[in-house]
Amino acid sequence: MPTNYLFSSDVSKFQELIDLLPIAIFIKDTESKLLAINKACELQWGLSFKDLQGTDASQLFPPAQMEHFLAKDQEVFESGCQIDFEETMWNATLKQNRMVHTFKKPICDTSGKPLYLIGMFVDITERHMAEQRILEMATYDILTGLPNRALLKDRIERALEHGNRNRERVAVLFIDLDNFKVINDSLGHDVGDKLLQAVAARFVSIVRGEDTVARQGGDEFIVLLSNLESVFDAEAVAQKILNALQLHFLIDGKELHISGSIGISLFPDDGEDIWTLLRNSDIAMYHAKKNGRNNCEFFKPEMNRQAKERHSMEVALRNALKRDELLLHYQPIVNVNGGKADGFEVLLRWQRPGDGLIYPVKFIRLAEETGMIIPIGEWLMRQSCLQIKAWEKQGYEFPRLAINLSAIQFRQKTLVENIVRILDETGVTGHYLTLEITESELIEDVEETIKTLRQLSELGIEISIDDFGTGYSNLSFLKRYQINTLKIDRSFVRDIPDDPDDTAIIDAILVMAHALGLQVIAEGVENEQQLAYLALHGCTRFQGFYFSKPLPAIEIEKKRW
Repeated sequence: MPTNYLFSSDVSKFQELIDLLPIAIFIKDTESKLLAINKACELQWGLSFKDLQGTDASQLFPPAQMEHFLAKDQEVFESGCQIDFEETMWNATLKQNRMVHTFKKPICDTSGKPLYLIGMFVDITERHMAEQRILEMATYDILTGLPNRALLKDRIERALEHGNRNRERVAVLFIDLDNFKVINDSLGHDVGDKLLQAVAARFVSIVRGEDTVARQGGDEFIVLLSNLESVFDAEAVAQKILNALQLHFLIDGKELHISGSIGISLFPDDGEDIWTLLRNSDIAMYHAKKNGRNNCEFFKPEMNRQAKERHSMEVALRNALKRDELLLHYQPIVNVNGGKADGFEVLLRWQRPGDGLIYPVKFIRLAEETGMIIPIGEWLMRQSCLQIKAWEKQGYEFPRLAINLSAIQFRQKTLVENIVRILDETGVTGHYLTLEITESELIEDVEETIKTLRQLSELGIEISIDDFGTGYSNLSFLKRYQINTLKIDRSFVRDIPDDPDDTAIIDAILVMAHALGLQVIAEGVENEQQLAYLALHGCTRFQGFYFSKPLPAIEIEKKRW
């Protein structure tokens, strides 16, 4: 309500009262001329009432601020009501603009007509800056200074509204840096963080000012492109990004190289809302990685179906262990001397309800990508040991079981510790086990690999190189590492004895293995001609359908290998 009393011509009464208050206070007439200001106003804002009395103070404040002050004064006089608001005000003492919260209230005569205006303002600059910092922390990525997911969401929504009104395309580019984890793990998180900052700056330099580069999290970035005339515009930007990543980064004196995989989704073609566009660009990025990395892929509806199938399989795989859907089959490794099995390879199967028996080729890669390979691998190791124990109790003379280890399992720091625990819990010794690993698993962190293989050997566990000759072949590892067996990959066995290239490779492997004192197993033996050639050239151990397909334990027991 307006205050209903006449402003006394004896200003000193008001002056004494307002001078007692610590907040800046002023009184104006209906023409916005100053009638009084208090001591706090003079001290805090560098004002002198002697110089300002009877003026609107336009000699002290910038024109834009004065225009705002006078407009607010008029609003009070015309409405007869109190108002409060935030505004910017020049502080002559500090010689800078400050953010203030201003209150203005009319002083009216007995009829309710406004005669004067009393106002006060509080400096809220520090509070405003703190709020801005909080807002920035909530909407900008601290590491790179890029918009984060929250601000990105707002930007995409605005872009879609604009695109919808003007019938323009919008593109969402989902970028994932390839093998960033290798740099982060090998050179440290400080170097990784600086690389992310440099990558972010490079991305920003490529796009237009109206576009948005945001950090999705980790080594993932989103680029939002608006006002596109053609899908080729999005592809051109994606190619610029890939080209920019080709140039090296100099971080702490180290020359670093990195590439990226980009998925592109378009509005309205691939989705009309933010979440659909983000999901579809993510799916397309996954396909870019799958197709060799360092490239871009546009989203296609078929990808969505595949993504749903993959998600469904992932959920089912996570439940497979709990629901006891995994099982083991065993394929004999036969010794030519006597034709008896002197080992079995353990092969994983998934009895998925509604889908029948699923082979590892369908789900092992997914298990590795999701981390499920670790619990599945431990389950396989434990079940194999339990099966050894069961056969031992039934009185079978039992040879070794060969168990495949993925690179992820082999690089586990707790690998040996976990195997020792399983052996202890099941009461099985390591002499019953062979671990099959691939050549590629031996090329990283040589010293740690030597240590792991030595520890496994001390447990009585033998090491076999699976698919020998198909991976990264550095023959020096055969001398340096404690390896017992080489397994000739089935791709070399398939066409012998007719293919001269395959026979030459097999001959070389056998000569080299025998010279180094290593055993050799030929995989994929399916006919008598293959067997005869291999035996004639000195191979004594074989595995393949010629002898037996992989069988469940009960079938193995019936055959009494």
